[in-house]
Amino acid sequence: MRRKTASALIIAAFTAAPLAAQNNADDLLYNRALSAGYKAQFTCSGLWNGGKTLENIARDELTGIYPRIADIVPTLETEIDEKERQVKVTYADDAPPRIAIWNHRTGCTSLPIGFSGIKTGATVKLREFHDELPWPMGDANAKAPDESMGALASQAVDGGFGGKTSAVLIMRGGKITAEAYMPGHDKHTGQRTWSVAKSIAGTLIGHAVLNGSIDVNKPAQILEWQGFGDSRKSITLDNLMRMASGLYSDTAGNRTDPVYMGAASVGQRSTSWPLIRRPGSHFRYANNDTLMAVRGAQAQYADFDPYAFFRKTGMTRTYAETDWQDNYILSSQLWTTARDLARLGQLYLNNGVWKDRQGKKQRLLPENWRTYVTAPSGPQPDRQFGYGATFWLMNTSEGIPADTFAGFGNRGQYLIIIPSMEMVIVRRGYDTREARFNIEEFTRQIVADAQ
Repeated sequence: MRRKTASALIIAAFTAAPLAAQNNADDLLYNRALSAGYKAQFTCSGLWNGGKTLENIARDELTGIYPRIADIVPTLETEIDEKERQVKVTYADDAPPRIAIWNHRTGCTSLPIGFSGIKTGATVKLREFHDELPWPMGDANAKAPDESMGALASQAVDGGFGGKTSAVLIMRGGKITAEAYMPGHDKHTGQRTWSVAKSIAGTLIGHAVLNGSIDVNKPAQILEWQGFGDSRKSITLDNLMRMASGLYSDTAGNRTDPVYMGAASVGQRSTSWPLIRRPGSHFRYANNDTLMAVRGAQAQYADFDPYAFFRKTGMTRTYAETDWQDNYILSSQLWTTARDLARLGQLYLNNGVWKDRQGKKQRLLPENWRTYVTAPSGPQPDRQFGYGATFWLMNTSEGIPADTFAGFGNRGQYLIIIPSMEMVIVRRGYDTREARFNIEEFTRQIVADAQ
């Protein structure tokens, strides 16, 4: 569908009953604006966070997406500025394009609708990588291959266990025992983590707790909740990290369209929802709880800096993206590689201790943080897996060790951590609702094979 055709459809809607036509026209235009924002953001992130080709972005990132935008996204015209590292997507004749712009610290930012763009004329600064360093700070000497593990990894990439698998990495005893990728991907290809970002958010909050004066059991101190009589001021960071804030939002789960696609800021959109339950009394999975947990941590710890943390752990290809007001969108909008997720898993196997580039040990998480994030001490979901504080729990799955915990994300992103086996399993994918990966069975088979 070309732009003139789309505009004609919108105008034609006004020839029907005036009010209904107006509403319909607004809905059509808004869906096109969301579609353009999605395409700009994912094209920008895929190119410069992920190192992907346009062909692979179109094949993987822009298909199997929300029905609301799926048919619109392929029709929209895209302009890419390699020098300025910007992507523009046009969605209407009489509206400015949607723009996403890249920087080396936080990746791509979706600019507000109506923003006219920015031209710096300067060379964009790029990231530095240190792949030559020994694993896990770099990529050298990372592997200790295991034939049977390798077979399971290859089976998954070839379509076994369901879904569309882009990467599998299995690590045990600090070494990569198996690693497999779909065509067009390799060890340095990044993907959006979707909700695995929530587990990374919990990790970053833990780092802030270690270095700042943050107490997760005290109120989160969200600025917008501090007014007289606002009962939300009692919500703690712990409530938010356990999906137990008691807040309402129009869509539970993993839909935050105005922030993810519409360039509404976290402050504009996610701070305004009302309290409908007593905090700590009810589990309701929601992006807004994680967004508010991070906002609360930022408010209490001025040095909250994901980029610096990632550099300390060798996660040099991980990008925690922000909105245009510099709020981290750590409910979903983080890009990383399979190897960087394995590094995060290794940090938890080490109980929060890491060796820097000089081989000196440093504590990056509080000593009890692994115990804290894996404790099901809050209200629990009525579903297959339990929940700790930003991590899912696989503690009741048959054939899987009871200390197993995980980050789960949309489209089949999985980070599985098994301390008792010194094992980390990473699976990345482009699943759809109709074709999903069976992470429980995959984990069970790996565990059985390793025993």
